[in-house]
Amino acid sequence: MHHSVGLRLVCWLLFASLLTIPVCDSHADSQPPNVLFIAVDDLNDWIGCLGGHPQARTPNIDRLAASGTLFTNAHCAAPACNPSRTAIMTGISPHQSGLYGNGQKMRDILPDAVLLPRYFANHGYRANGSGKLLHYFIDAQSWDEYFPAKETEDPFPRTVYPKQRPVSLPRGGPWQYIETDWGALDVSDQEFGGDWAVSQWVGQQLQRKHQQPFFLACGIYRPHEPWFVPAKYFEPFPLNEIQLPPGFKQDDLSDVPPGGLKLRDVPYFSHIRKHNQWKQAIQGYLASIAFADAMIGRVLDALDQGPNRDNTIVVLWSDHGWHLGEKMRWQKFTGWRVSTRVPLIVRVPKGTPGLPHGTLSGTQCDRPVGLLSLYPTLTELAGLPAKADLDGPSLLPLLQDTKSDWPHVALTYLQEPGSFGLSAQRWRYIHYAQGGDELYDIQNDPYEWVNLAKSPEHQGVLQELRERAPKTFASVARAKNETLQELTWFPGDGSARVKSTPHGHECEIMITNRMAAGVDMYVVNREGNWESRGSIQSGWRFSRRTQPGTVWIITDSDKHVHGHFVIGQGGSKVTIPAALNEQ
Repeated sequence: MHHSVGLRLVCWLLFASLLTIPVCDSHADSQPPNVLFIAVDDLNDWIGCLGGHPQARTPNIDRLAASGTLFTNAHCAAPACNPSRTAIMTGISPHQSGLYGNGQKMRDILPDAVLLPRYFANHGYRANGSGKLLHYFIDAQSWDEYFPAKETEDPFPRTVYPKQRPVSLPRGGPWQYIETDWGALDVSDQEFGGDWAVSQWVGQQLQRKHQQPFFLACGIYRPHEPWFVPAKYFEPFPLNEIQLPPGFKQDDLSDVPPGGLKLRDVPYFSHIRKHNQWKQAIQGYLASIAFADAMIGRVLDALDQGPNRDNTIVVLWSDHGWHLGEKMRWQKFTGWRVSTRVPLIVRVPKGTPGLPHGTLSGTQCDRPVGLLSLYPTLTELAGLPAKADLDGPSLLPLLQDTKSDWPHVALTYLQEPGSFGLSAQRWRYIHYAQGGDELYDIQNDPYEWVNLAKSPEHQGVLQELRERAPKTFASVARAKNETLQELTWFPGDGSARVKSTPHGHECEIMITNRMAAGVDMYVVNREGNWESRGSIQSGWRFSRRTQPGTVWIITDSDKHVHGHFVIGQGGSKVTIPAALNEQ
């Protein structure tokens, strides 16, 4: 009798103790992961792990791909910096926002959009960034800390460029982008500045412990033009060994509809070949990629050697591709694969809330994905509340299993509403709003040399892809700065006699630099001291926020004053003239 009672008591105590043991839950011990968000400007598939060009050297990007998941069929939302980056950072597709081109302003069109870093900051993260993440502005409200200072709205650290330009390609006319130029510089990485300074600042953030989880963005500007980098990055690419782009074919446009023919870049490509600079340009692009890769290596090394190594999601992406003669085209802006396909790598550590087992090293996924998916993917991985107004699907199913069913296609929107490129698993479909289609079998024709849109046996495929395309497109949203009042430019050093009297609400100014060289910008504060507002390169146009009555001073890099202007009431614009005596 006593033995039975004792046994029951022991069993009861054992059962009670089991109730107090925590249930094994993969999310229970998960900590909020950090996010390292690496953007590379104008990088096509010329990286080792994508095989876009046999001479490309990208050991650091390749080692990141080998440690995570490489998406081999990833595409941008638009083949231009502004709409692509806006789509990534807002999660809103160009065909919904109406922001299709570089000439539009994000905050004019999406004044209330919560950008990706701010969304993380609103949920307990510290959002820091450096370099180019948006189209030549920072959007200070979206960041806790930035380098250069977010108040300047200038994302570029000081960068060394040749004093006499152009170096390699003479100006062909007003149609030519002033930065289309290249050459080796006799400077060290540190002396060059630019992306080196960005990688230095980001590396310092990665090597210290933080009080809260961080969203840290790193914008690498190369290989964006101009292709000037330290000479050592040119050395692995001797000019006599340079190979032309594998995707180049002389008669490649014979089966392209009129809408595609309009995208031929005859002035650029013919001008480059006329001056025998094609191989030199390819050399400059490869050297700039190698430089960008080295800067990315510095960032990855800082992460690996610091305290955040095992709890940081790493994402690397490029905003769009780049033509170097393919389709007789230079630059970007097209629906062809060379312009839409981008590197995309995601590495997720174990213990991440949305993916407890992390990503498997060295996995590749060939499903068609778009950069619009970055916003929902990162929020889901971090365990943040889902944001309802995002247009892209999360990539989490593919990070769990790269062969998962994937009912989506990737869409790339051109500047004319209704014109787009559609990427499926095997097929690519391009449609032009004014009529005309292109259809390519990427499995057998990766360079899109044979347009199958008129092939009778491919009409079923063509119709299926048409049905997967959007049916409605927002019209182009008009920028407000078109009606801005022109301010008076005062040449010379008369600014010393002008005092700032800032007052009223902030307004927007649009500044255009027509000078042959970059300039520095300063504002005079109430105490008469100069405060930096960054720099603006030759031919560029920036917008800034400022107060009426503020004096802006424009100088060269040695602080020699070129002239000044004074902010009036309401929005305005000013042009820094090519000749200093212009008004």
